[in-house]
Amino acid sequence: MRVVTLNFWGTEPPLDRRVALAAAQLKILDPDVICLQEARPVNGSSGITTADLLAEQLEMHAVYETSCRWREGEYEGLPSGQEGLAIVSRHKPLSSQRLELPHGRVGETRQLLSVQLPTGSDPVWVHTTHLHYRLDDGVAREAQVLAIDEAIRKLGRDKTSAPQILCGDFNATPDSDEMRFLRGLTTLEGRRTHFQDAWLRHHRECQPGDGPAQGITWSSENELTRPLRSLDIDRRIDYIYVTSRKKDGRATILDCFVALTEREEPGGICASDHYAVVADIQVVPN
Repeated sequence: MRVVTLNFWGTEPPLDRRVALAAAQLKILDPDVICLQEARPVNGSSGITTADLLAEQLEMHAVYETSCRWREGEYEGLPSGQEGLAIVSRHKPLSSQRLELPHGRVGETRQLLSVQLPTGSDPVWVHTTHLHYRLDDGVAREAQVLAIDEAIRKLGRDKTSAPQILCGDFNATPDSDEMRFLRGLTTLEGRRTHFQDAWLRHHRECQPGDGPAQGITWSSENELTRPLRSLDIDRRIDYIYVTSRKKDGRATILDCFVALTEREEPGGICASDHYAVVADIQVVPN
């Protein structure tokens, strides 16, 4: 299963060009599932979303759930609107569910969106999320990853259950406690877990010093990050996590790389202010 995760940056202009650029690059990647963050209705309040636009161009199915709504001026002075998560898939999902995460704020309610997808073996749950973004939000993100881990465990994490895939913009670097918790390297509230970080497990070799070679997804090389340059730039904050490998080969990471780094033209824009992460994951037994 080829999985892509991408923070699509809402409906920031030039939206038509960004959608077209993303769709063109995604067609080449030919993913089975795309996990999106910062998906929004095109008109700001309801109706067709950016996920629907991409799904239409890619001839895929889209599931969208609103994370937060705000009134005019209520959130960072923006006009009224909403934002959410979406999962775009080649095959129609068998089921879906959402979970609201702790420490929600006006305009920043966070959630976990999950869909169950058919495979040639047992169905696989794929999840997408978007955690709090401020540099001092570590404690909130810790509570959020604990809630995510609990939700995923409830869907089955024994030795014989199907792999589960967790994607998203976690707004945290790999050395943070919240990301180390997911990799099984530290304890939070007396609990441990383990997911494979697809990038660390199996990434393509690139030239040293090249941003994508380091897994960086929030990059100063992408001029669309400049409006938020008060945040630390050149960070790896977008991830694909997979539950532990099975003896029958399921949940093996076959490949992982950063994508959607291409520009519209030399010196032009990228599809989003984030780069995407792509992983090929074995979801059927050997």
